[in-house]
Amino acid sequence: MAKRRQLKKIINCICSDLFSECIAASLYSNNKKNDEANAILTSIIIVRNDYICRISHIEPGLKAKTYFKKLKESFCIHVSEITDSIANL
Repeated sequence: MAKRRQLKKIINCICSDLFSECIAASLYSNNKKNDEANAILTSIIIVRNDYICRISHIEPGLKAKTYFKKLKESFCIHVSEITDSIANL
């Protein structure tokens, strides 16, 4: 298991990359879908804040290893959903 600080850095890095990718996709696409791009950007910020808070506060009753494994899996799912929505811009 990685340290919590490293997990937070990884989440911040991934979310900032997604954020910049979404901005670039909205600027360089011929379709002007500003509402969709704004919704994606908002969802990226919400996901980032949610997972950073979840790292700091482990759910009681769960082992740390299983908790962080579930956390990583759900984060990967959210990232793939956001990536798909960026690709559809």
